[in-house]
Amino acid sequence: MADENEIQAQAGAPAAVEGGEQTEGRGRGRGRGGDRNRGERGGRGRRDDRRGNRDEEQGEELIEKLVHINRVSKTVKGGKRFGFAALVVVGDGKGRAGFGHGKAREVPEAISKATASAKKAMVRVPLKEGRTLHHDGLGHFGAGKVTVRSAPAGTGIIAGGPMRAVFESLGVADVVTKSNGTSNPYNMIRATFAALGEQVSPKAVAQRRGKKVADLLRRGGASAEVAQADAEAIAE
Repeated sequence: MADENEIQAQAGAPAAVEGGEQTEGRGRGRGRGGDRNRGERGGRGRRDDRRGNRDEEQGEELIEKLVHINRVSKTVKGGKRFGFAALVVVGDGKGRAGFGHGKAREVPEAISKATASAKKAMVRVPLKEGRTLHHDGLGHFGAGKVTVRSAPAGTGIIAGGPMRAVFESLGVADVVTKSNGTSNPYNMIRATFAALGEQVSPKAVAQRRGKKVADLLRRGGASAEVAQADAEAIAE
């Protein structure tokens, strides 16, 4: 009997080993499957990231100008808590621009908040020949008063401080400006956008009045040929 038990034990040992290998093989299979599933999930995540980057690449390129950064502090129990406020102007260089401000504990976060706010508040301004304004304008906000004037080609941007950032991001190449009153960048920016909001193109005026652009330009004393040529040159 002892010999038979030893024989059966010897015969059953390989079966146990084989069973263990099979179990281990199943475990490895599950592990591989798990790795494969995790790899697929990771691959999907990477594909989504690539799609997001592709969407950003296809989006329009914006000009971002940091106008002002102000450090503020709040006195709390135990000391002072510092923060930062950023003022940013954003534009596409083709007649659209906006401004925004953001507050945060760190400068990069404040700038990103201001940039996001500026992108949401972008407005379109009609430009003459894509380089200057159609007519003069006045802007007023708080104690700030701003005057903007159209200029011939080659004049450049005659503006200082925050106003220059607005016209550079807007895509204006020739303009003459004057700021009176306050030098607060927030009020100057708001007054500038108030003046730009009053800009109207001859094409819009002609559509509102039910006339042709050449008829409006001819009333300034120009001949019919010159008025027609100027009307064809107006893009907006």
